[in-house]
Amino acid sequence: MIDNYFCLFPFPVIDSELPNTFTFPFYYDPHPLCIKASSIIQKEILESPDFEPYFKNLKGEWILGKMIGVMIVKKIDGQIGFLTAFSGKLDERSDLHPFVRPVFNFIDRNSFYRQGEEVLNVMNREIEDIEASVAYQSALKKLHHLEKENEQKLLSERNKMKLLKKERDIIRKKQRAILDEDGFNQLKEKLKTESLGQQFIYKEYHHYLSLKKEVLTKEVDLYRIPLEQKRKERKALSQKLQKRLFESYKFLNANLKETNLTEIFKDTYYAIPPSGAGDCAAPKLLQFAYKNQLKPIAIAEFWWGKSPTQEIRKHGMFYPACRGKCEPILGHMLKGLEVDPNPLLENPAAGKDLPIIYEDDYIAIVNKPPNFLSVPGKNIEDSVWLRMRKKYPNATGPLITHRLDMSTSGILVISKSAEVYKPLQRQFMSREISKSYVAILDGITKESSGTIDLPLRGDFYDRPRQIVCHEHGKSSRTKWELIEYIKDTTKVRFYPITGRTHQLRIHAAHPEGLNLAIVGDDLYGQKADRLYLHAEEIKFTHPITGKQIHINAPAPF
Repeated sequence: MIDNYFCLFPFPVIDSELPNTFTFPFYYDPHPLCIKASSIIQKEILESPDFEPYFKNLKGEWILGKMIGVMIVKKIDGQIGFLTAFSGKLDERSDLHPFVRPVFNFIDRNSFYRQGEEVLNVMNREIEDIEASVAYQSALKKLHHLEKENEQKLLSERNKMKLLKKERDIIRKKQRAILDEDGFNQLKEKLKTESLGQQFIYKEYHHYLSLKKEVLTKEVDLYRIPLEQKRKERKALSQKLQKRLFESYKFLNANLKETNLTEIFKDTYYAIPPSGAGDCAAPKLLQFAYKNQLKPIAIAEFWWGKSPTQEIRKHGMFYPACRGKCEPILGHMLKGLEVDPNPLLENPAAGKDLPIIYEDDYIAIVNKPPNFLSVPGKNIEDSVWLRMRKKYPNATGPLITHRLDMSTSGILVISKSAEVYKPLQRQFMSREISKSYVAILDGITKESSGTIDLPLRGDFYDRPRQIVCHEHGKSSRTKWELIEYIKDTTKVRFYPITGRTHQLRIHAAHPEGLNLAIVGDDLYGQKADRLYLHAEEIKFTHPITGKQIHINAPAPF
């Protein structure tokens, strides 16, 4: 079985070329051997006549995109090769050679899941037949019409009662000045009797209308009760299938300890495994290696084919494993392996100065270096906020008036008191503050200026990434203009109109934006020595003096 999936390099590989520790899968530079393995898969397999139809149509256009992983492994006898896997499935297939098999092949026609799906499909058709039946729809229509008619009749009666009450109130007020106490008391009793009589008539009428409705409700219930029962049975079966499916996905780690999806996700934020968990390339590769006594050496994943419409994935580019689905699983599977240290736990601001480029009694403006947190993170406290808190120990309020991504350099405004912070915040929220950024894009733009408008929201399963979502996203707009071309890159200026998380990075990289990632964007493009995005200019009204503040901090690139 190993030899069917164990791929050899067309050149000798020696131990000295191998890394000492396994790849940290959530932030890495692909090892040279992984790049070579990826190149072999891309050229010799995916572009072959056997595989190309899965990704391209007859016109040669991309019709599908997939994340594909390669993992360098070593046999017990010391032979070095690699495995490959794709995430999810290809055209309802999950066992295409030489891609390793899924951890659990639930789409096999003989699996309990497929058999359960067939039962669910039968139940769905039965439910749909009842819902669409002429008799049921006719009964529902009659009932809804009667309910609407009854409500109108009852509303009319209530309105009449209100008018009669007003008339009684008028009579009571007029007669109060005319009648003696006994006569007035008799009048009150008479009016009270009239009121009680009208209420009784209303209740009787309401009861009469309810009886009419009850007849039609029983007719509807002839269909609705069995329909609700079938829905309950369908839900119960679906939950049972899902539970059994989660328990069927069993993952090994380097210590050969086995754990299923339910156990892995029970203490996570999601509690229940998200859809598709366990079918990504990395868990498939590790599982195959452990089951076949292969030592994992290094891993890398790249996108092949058509870019998705929401998240940013470019053909041929390498990406880290997703956090929402894969982090809990790989957290288990990597136990027992020596893994590269998590670079995200290292303080990127260590040893860096935070220059102040403007200061008065009320505000300060800093020129934040790249790879420097604006506010403390989950694991790292060093940040602009912490540095400013130490510098201005008597300052009140949040200090940080707005934020820049950790990777973005440039202008950041600091308020020294809550009284200054609030009016500055109002200027930001009302978009009275104008800002501009300079960026270098990885490629050449065809246009020289424009406006980008894309709805953005967080990627629930891969934070902190953002995605384009036309259904639930919030509007984000940016104006931009060309500055110059530098070799194979484009220098541009961005004027953000809104201020969404990662807005400029998404607007640059997404196909509906400029379709060119910012150089050094480790989330939406390719890593480099830094993210080439800099907040260069800001204009705002000083919250105390009322003067216009115009600050420019030229980009260092």
